[in-house]
Amino acid sequence: MSNYRIEETSEKIFFVTPAPASPSDLTEDIKACMIRQALGILPNSYAPYSHYNVAAAVLMSSGKIYTGVNIESALLSATICAERNAIFHAAAQGERRIVSIAVVGGIDAADGRPLTEYCTPCGVCRQVMRDYAGPDDMTIICAKTPDDYREWTLGEMLPESFGPETLEE
Repeated sequence: MSNYRIEETSEKIFFVTPAPASPSDLTEDIKACMIRQALGILPNSYAPYSHYNVAAAVLMSSGKIYTGVNIESALLSATICAERNAIFHAAAQGERRIVSIAVVGGIDAADGRPLTEYCTPCGVCRQVMRDYAGPDDMTIICAKTPDDYREWTLGEMLPESFGPETLEE
């Protein structure tokens, strides 16, 4: 039996207590909650140009789970990915350390179509994650459903990475 409790705040943010200290502390219930959160906001994705809808739920070291969706612009450089949207939402609330992120998505997925592939973060999102976690300090969960997912460490998805400590050398 898990010693973790998952609660929803009045701001629709989920909170895991006690806060998992590392990815090895993640239970199947926590992972499923993160995936369900991402799947739940997937319809809010705005992808009129690529039709590739993505949603993410990021678990921070505080135990709070923040969400985000991709939002496209006709000026493609103004587009934001779901992962960065969720991470920046957390950062705006003072969060600074990622424990895990769940990512879901696919072609026209906002229309409720079943997900048929694992949606993985782009290189820019992986680099942003690196600013908030060391290579072995977070997991990336790519899911089709709460029961059908794959996971990697950030180091596996972004080997030989450039991080904040690189600038301190």
